[in-house]
Amino acid sequence: MKYLEVPGLGQVSRVGLGTWQFGSREWGYGDEYASGGAIDIVARARELGVTLFDTAEVYGFGKSERILTEALGSDRNEVVVASKVMPIAPFPRVVVNRAHGSARRLKLARMPLYQVHQPNPLVPDSVIMRGMRTLLDDGRIGAVGVSNYSLDRWRKADAALGEPVISNQVQFSLAVPAPLDDLVPFAEKENRIVIAYSPLAQGLLGGKYDADHRPGGVRAANPLFGTENLRRIVPLLDVLREVAAAHDAKPAQIALAWLLGLPQVVVIPGASSVEQLEFNAAAADLSLTDEEQSALTDAARAFHPVSAGRTLLDSVRARF
Repeated sequence: MKYLEVPGLGQVSRVGLGTWQFGSREWGYGDEYASGGAIDIVARARELGVTLFDTAEVYGFGKSERILTEALGSDRNEVVVASKVMPIAPFPRVVVNRAHGSARRLKLARMPLYQVHQPNPLVPDSVIMRGMRTLLDDGRIGAVGVSNYSLDRWRKADAALGEPVISNQVQFSLAVPAPLDDLVPFAEKENRIVIAYSPLAQGLLGGKYDADHRPGGVRAANPLFGTENLRRIVPLLDVLREVAAAHDAKPAQIALAWLLGLPQVVVIPGASSVEQLEFNAAAADLSLTDEEQSALTDAARAFHPVSAGRTLLDSVRARF
């Protein structure tokens, strides 16, 4: 496993574990999974050197936090547990109270990383960060992060907090490469981290789907899996397969390795099984050449998906 030394957090594994599926029935969650599969996945993650475990109060309405707590056991005090507050009426006292709720579910006196789940369009960070400032001053959290923030709003959050907001968790993958343009350079310059969620674009970058073989279930609602986008992504998948063949790896592992080849980026793929966890963690051992990294970047930038509206229209046409 590879690590980044992050101020306020210590060693953060480049490959973490996203636990949103631990509390979500649409992704296979159930009582049996919570008491068996999740525990096995977390235990194996620790054996492989994973130190970053991401959750949130809204994942399964607190179930993810509780399941992760039980799965980690006493190790929860030795790793970087990251949770999030959903910024609904995110006034200082509300933020503090919600943090206390997450801390109780996580059985942590001090949460290593507490993040604002998404920007509130009506309440500025000058208000939200007052609650985070209280949590920091009281020693209830180790560092503050944000999620789904633009670079401009990330900087405003910094100013409002009065110290660096250490992380920004965003959707980031070869299929969604926008953070390359601003967030990654900022993180490198300022010694922050970009936490990439959905780093495999819900499995799109595994290469198993195409215009004639679309997924069902939750993925079917994702515009990236629309027929036109599955056609447009073929050149990117071809480059992925070519690089994967050169490393005796799978396309999804190369997609993760590409992110890990970028400065100050960590990934938090989910895992529905121990085998999938091992598969994802193995990406940390892959080193792409400069030429391979550049070829994948160029292919990512050349992928221009159509909008959700266009995808919906195509779906209606296909039905009739």
